[in-house]
Amino acid sequence: MFVRRAFLRWQFIAAVVLPAWLAIGWAVFGSGGWSTLGLIIALPAAFLSLMVVAFLVNARPTVRQQKAVAWGDVGVLGAWHLAIIGAGFYGTTAVGFAVLAIALAVVAFWWAIWQLVRDGARRMQASMAKFERLAAEQRTGQAEAPKQVPHDLGEVIVVRETRDPE
Repeated sequence: MFVRRAFLRWQFIAAVVLPAWLAIGWAVFGSGGWSTLGLIIALPAAFLSLMVVAFLVNARPTVRQQKAVAWGDVGVLGAWHLAIIGAGFYGTTAVGFAVLAIALAVVAFWWAIWQLVRDGARRMQASMAKFERLAAEQRTGQAEAPKQVPHDLGEVIVVRETRDPE
């Protein structure tokens, strides 16, 4: 449980730290030229994608209730974060890690969407089952309860209006 809770907090920290690592790695290990343009595109894209996925994961009711992500989230998002870290070394395998990070970003996004929909569907089914159970209890409870007499309104005066045929 500790790892899953720590990973929930790490997601939002990672949205800042991992793009910063790409910039620091470029300064330390990087090269010039066209990689500068790639870095200008990659940093905001990495930040936005990390934040969107973190918010999608955090939007799930079970994640908020348990204050921890699922183990599947740890696997998918952990692999994505490691690919970003690997791309930040800008060595001979940097392009491979960058392509892997982009592919894992797509996988992480759709994983988060799928888990959000699945979790919402489970909660909706549980709510509907509860409502059906309560409705069944109410129907059986009304059949056994004695019928109530109508409330006495007291004396009622009826005034009939007639019209002159003029």
